Formats: sequence, C-alpha cells, structure tokens
Amino acid sequence: MQNPFRHIFIAAAFVMGIVSCDTLHQLPISINIPEAENLTPNSSEIASGLKEALVNGIGKGTGKLNQKGAFFQNAALKILLPKEVRDLESKIRGNALLNAAIGGQLDKTIQAMNDGAENAMGKAMPIFKDAVMNMSFSDAMAILKGGNGAATTYLKNSTTAALHQAFKPVIQQALSEVKLSEYWNPVVKELNKPLNKTLLGIKQDINPDLNTYVTEKATAALFTEVEQQENAIRANPVERSTALLKKVFNYADSQKGK
Repeated sequence: MQNPFRHIFIAAAFVMGIVSCDTLHQLPISINIPEAENLTPNSSEIASGLKEALVNGIGKGTGKLNQKGAFFQNAALKILLPKEVRDLESKIRGNALLNAAIGGQLDKTIQAMNDGAENAMGKAMPIFKDAVMNMSFSDAMAILKGGNGAATTYLKNSTTAALHQAFKPVIQQALSEVKLSEYWNPVVKELNKPLNKTLLGIKQDINPDLNTYVTEKATAALFTEVEQQENAIRANPVERSTALLKKVFNYADSQKGK
C-alpha cells in the first residue's frame, strides 16, 4: 500500500529545495547590502565624526601652542615687532645711542608679546568646543565635502571675535608683567616726534596698542596650526584614529570629484 505521507514528503522536499536555491542565490546580496550601507555614514555619524575630528585637531593645535617657547622659539610663529617698528629696528640697533636707549626695551617687548600669545592659547579650547557643538548638519556636510581648510574656515567665521575677547586680557597681563607701558609707550612717543620721524623716514605715527596687534597675530597662528591638523586627518588615513573618523573621512574621499 502506498505510503500516504509520501506525497507530503516529496512536496516538502521540493519546496525546501526551491527555498534553499533561492537563499543561496540571494546570499551574496544579503551580505553585501548591509556592508555597502555600513560604508555610508548617516547624518548623525557625519556630524559626530566631524566634531570628533575638529576636537582632536583643536586639542593638538592649542596644546602645542600653549607651551613655553612655542611662539618665541619657533621662527615661523614668533611674533616680531609691528612692521613699522621692525623696519626701524636695524636703524635703532645700528645706532649706538638709540640702541643703548631703546634696544633693551625692544627685546623685552618681543619676549612679552610671545609669552602673552603662548599663555592665551589656553583660552581657545572652550571657545572652539562651543562652536563645534553648535555645528549644524548642513555645516558638517559643507565641511566634509569642502576639502582642505573648510573646517578651519568655519571656525574662523564662528570663533574669531570670541577668541579676541578671551585672548586680550591674557596678553595684556603678559605685557603688563614686564611693565611694557613704562618703556614701550615712551619709545613710541619718542619715535613719533616729528624730528625722529624725519630722521627715520616714518610717514605715519606708530600705534602703541600692542595688545590688539599680538591678539591678531596669536589668533592667526592658532588657525594655521588647526588647519594643519585638519588637513592631516583629511590626507593621511593613519591620522583617522577611530572607527568613526575612518568611516566619515573614507566616505568623504569617495565623494571627491562627484
């Protein structure tokens, strides 16, 4: 007698065979689709990745500059006397009388300017972090696709005024500690006298406000350092130290030219 379950077993086997073949056919796709999706960061990851990169770059940049001698001992960053005074410096130092009267004060001024800039760097990180945390998704996308310096440009636009406000009191303190007003202002006053201006070829009065001058120089140096850190992350995969940074900037690399 024919087994009544035979047809059921055959049908089941047939169906399982079809399902198995279909599953095998689809298997590579089912593996690759999530993997491909995983390579494309979502909006939250893009924003988080950019913030992580900026905080890392800012931390390295400000930490490097907030060190004794970071400005004064670095020829590329050292803050020199204002141009109108610098043009006269060789004349002053080449004149025995002027050098004896003013040379030492100029040396102290240069040291104080650089000390103030180095000290001021400690005020930058909270300001930068605030700007980064307030970054919108559209800002993040523009930075991600903007190429070298895009993040630094964003920070310049959003933090320069606050950095100047925070830096000035610190720089002023450094200048005051060497009693700058006692000798810098008299030097400038002396140089601005009509006879000395004629002898030295000065066409306009020299501005005695070194605080603003040093603040602007210090801020420019900071953004130069931050941009170097930003561009290193963009250019060098080794600098992408976390999985999120790798994902976000690898995606940015894949979008170049599109």
